Amino acid sequence: MIWPTDEEAKEQLIRVGRLLYEEGLNTGTDGNFSCRVDSGAALWTTCSGSAKGFLTEDDLVKTDLEGNVTAGEGKPSSELKVHLCVYRHNALAQAVVHAHTVAATALASSGVGLTEPLLPPVTLQLGRVHVAPYALTGTQAVADSILPYVADNNAVLLANHGAVTWGKDLWQAFTRMETLERCAQIDLQVRALGTPQYLTAEQERELHEYSVRLGNFAGRAES
Repeated sequence: MIWPTDEEAKEQLIRVGRLLYEEGLNTGTDGNFSCRVDSGAALWTTCSGSAKGFLTEDDLVKTDLEGNVTAGEGKPSSELKVHLCVYRHNALAQAVVHAHTVAATALASSGVGLTEPLLPPVTLQLGRVHVAPYALTGTQAVADSILPYVADNNAVLLANHGAVTWGKDLWQAFTRMETLERCAQIDLQVRALGTPQYLTAEQERELHEYSVRLGNFAGRAES
């Protein structure tokens, strides 16, 4: 595992914030993101209330894996608890992106996940994207709500809130957010047409086995 330096992590967070903004995946002070450094013992993350499309180094803080600030002057987002939950329960996760993308949030607000085998990118990159039960923003309850879905998948929807993705680095977590949003858009279109053509169980199993070989999952039980 090649870990980013502090400077590399900060540069990546600023760049990802800008890309999310430019692609219309995040606006204003919505969302938050982080990536691990120091062989996984610490992380850099966005500050509470920061405009994610216009981040500077002053909008970033370093914390340990308990959320205690060790560098920087700001206050980490109260939703850092979600990131810490992912890091504790998914061994492959080294970066987390949380955003309020339109289509994915629409699904989350309708209680609709991407759990049926409709689109190969979901099976290959994200796993089964469940909707975690609603919990008050910024509380430990939000982190607790995603716990059943973290270990075996790479994305989750937060009911009436937004989406979270994670990966081996910040770029993978970011591109998975892009994938999630595009697949959510397609899913909404398919639902409007009313004619979903789902993959067979065998086709889904083949895709999942391939994704494990690619290193996207440690392996998950079929359910």
